[in-house]
Amino acid sequence: MVTTTKSAAKAPPAPDAAAPAAPVAGRLLRVTHDTEYRYAARVESAQHQARLQPLATPRQQVLSFALDIDPAPESVCTEVDAFGNARASFALNLPHDALLVRSRSTVHVTPPVWSRGARGAPPPAIAQPDPAQATAWEAVRDRLRFRAGQPYDAASEFVFASPHVACDPELAAYAAASFTPQRPLVQAAWDLMRRVHADFAYTPNSTDITTSALDALRLRKGVCQDFAHVMIGALRSLGLAARYVSGYLLTQPPPGQPRLIGADASHAWVDVYDPAWPEDNGWLQLDPTNDRAPGDDYVMLSIGRDYADVTPLRGVIRGGGADQELKVGVTVEPLEADGDG
Repeated sequence: MVTTTKSAAKAPPAPDAAAPAAPVAGRLLRVTHDTEYRYAARVESAQHQARLQPLATPRQQVLSFALDIDPAPESVCTEVDAFGNARASFALNLPHDALLVRSRSTVHVTPPVWSRGARGAPPPAIAQPDPAQATAWEAVRDRLRFRAGQPYDAASEFVFASPHVACDPELAAYAAASFTPQRPLVQAAWDLMRRVHADFAYTPNSTDITTSALDALRLRKGVCQDFAHVMIGALRSLGLAARYVSGYLLTQPPPGQPRLIGADASHAWVDVYDPAWPEDNGWLQLDPTNDRAPGDDYVMLSIGRDYADVTPLRGVIRGGGADQELKVGVTVEPLEADGDG
């Protein structure tokens, strides 16, 4: 087994990150993510990429990170991808019939001031936004349109179609009920989040990682990946910038029951861009699966255009037979008293 360990100082920052201040509020969380592949026949060689190191952002401080791999590769090369995510690449040039990858992270998360994990009815910052922050959605759309000589805005990278998310009239029509003329973008986005949550049934195994946003829209069911893809597709189909966020959510066991190791799962939610929004460099986080704003019980792992950009572990193998068994276990644990999330 090989173990690579990184401190907070070495964690690559996201594109919109700043040096984190000393933790003064929020929550300290430990995340363990286990992935196990077992192959029907021996694998002769393999190339893998892992995106399992949490992002460092102004509100999320990565205090420690370790990546354990068995069998041990000769080396692990960690770099930052185009979206600011840490990407670890490794090769296995020895026969093996199983692969075990474990990531262990300790992070301190501070919730956004405006929400503190708000759910249901919009918080005051959304329901009655400051006039200086109440940008009509059409104005944001127009700002993101290409014009020769216009300064580059990094958010424009998230306006266009991507492998799983088309810009389509059906998605635009779905969004239209929320994005009425001159409505503040943040209000419309919150309303869209609530509608996706209400209109779609959370149904495990009804979709897979190849399901597109348009297919999920027509099915009206899926999992967190599909809820996020539909909302992102609806926003982009109106010319707005939206990005896919993968990560983890601290779940609470039933009263009187212990926290089960490995019982959590990866999660996905949405960032929508409004340049006038005062936090997170204009990115507003919304979770349509849970009808809420992420708080300090959420850990950001990666950002991208859709799931294809943030796959936690992917690779190419030579051999392995026709079948393989995959097991994934995630544990998110609080390391101190609960915060405000």
